This record gives sequence, C-alpha cells and structure tokens, in this order.
Amino acid sequence: MRNRLIYLTLITLFFGISGFTVPKKERSITNFKLRSATTNQWVSISDFKNAKGFVVVFLSNKCPMAKFYSKRLNQMNEKYKSKGIYLLAVNSMDTLTYAEESFAKMKKKTKADGFTFPYLQDKSQAVAKQFKAENTPQAFVIWKNKSGHFIVKYQGAIDDNAGEPEKAQHHFVTDAVDELLTGKKVSQSKSDSFGCRIYYRGEKQKMN
Repeated sequence: MRNRLIYLTLITLFFGISGFTVPKKERSITNFKLRSATTNQWVSISDFKNAKGFVVVFLSNKCPMAKFYSKRLNQMNEKYKSKGIYLLAVNSMDTLTYAEESFAKMKKKTKADGFTFPYLQDKSQAVAKQFKAENTPQAFVIWKNKSGHFIVKYQGAIDDNAGEPEKAQHHFVTDAVDELLTGKKVSQSKSDSFGCRIYYRGEKQKMN
C-alpha cells in the first residue's frame, strides 16, 4: 500500500512538472431522425451517405435573434451542400408551452423565409439534449472521423453580428467548415451564442 502511494505521488509530480494535460475527449453525436417542416418528410443524418459533416443550427419560429439568420443559412447551405456538408435546422422549443413553435407554424416559416434546407421538429427535445443546446440560434459543426462517427468540432454563435451581417468580423461557422475541408484543426472551437433560451419540458421559466 505504501509503495503504491509513493508511485501515485511520483506520477502526480511528474505530470505537474512536465505540464502534462489529459486530452479533452471528443464528443460524438449519434444518428437522429426528425420530421422536416420543409418537405414533410422524415430526415436523419444517416440519409446523407456522402456527408463529410453537418452544420446543425437550433432555431425557433418566435426568437427575434434567430430570425436574423434565415438568409445567411440559405447561403451557407447553397455554398456547402455540393461539398458534402449539409445544413440542418432544428426546432427544439417546447410546443406544450409555446403554441407558436408548432409544426404547422414551422411550415409557414419555411415558406416565408424560403428555407432550402430541412427545418426539423425535435418534439421530444432529445436531439437538443444530445447536443446540449442552450439557445436559439446556436450552431454546431459536426464532422465524420475515420471511424464513421460524427464529432462536434465547433459550437456557438453563427457569426458575431446578427443584425448587420456585412459588419461581421468573425464568421465562426464558415471559418470552422473551411478549416475542416482543408484538413486543418478548427482554430476556434467554441464561442458564446446569444438569443432565446431553450427551456426543457418541465422547467417553469418562460422564454425571453
């Protein structure tokens, strides 16, 4: 027992002196299947056989911040889908609390905003929980590794200027995708996202 304690102490000292840090475990996303308000069809990430990765953006019908990004998301989808990167928007808002987040109103939004990508209803909120999504809009870039698993490579804001896209200085999502497409490591893997909070069913608070 004494020898074991000495050994553990020496190992701790070695790691401390050498500056050794335990590498962060990469978070993987498992397949999910949700109904699309864009086409009324069920969509899963496994449907996209040639996908290198996905941009998954959590949106809502009501959130003013999310509304700013419709045009940019359409542009992003058109830019990357031919390269095997697909954009999926997910609405995980609690429809029991917010009637305006219903599937019928999601369908109206897809038409009004001209969505060219699937706008998926996460009625059980299971997908939001898997991603650990907190607000809308919040974006995630997931990328297929050598084992065929999709790994979270970026999470946070889409860019740094919701209201005036022409003044954005940091395009977090597209920068991350461009780096991954060229085999580089994502230089900024996380940023703060702002908008309307996703309240999970059972929480008493109201959406701001």
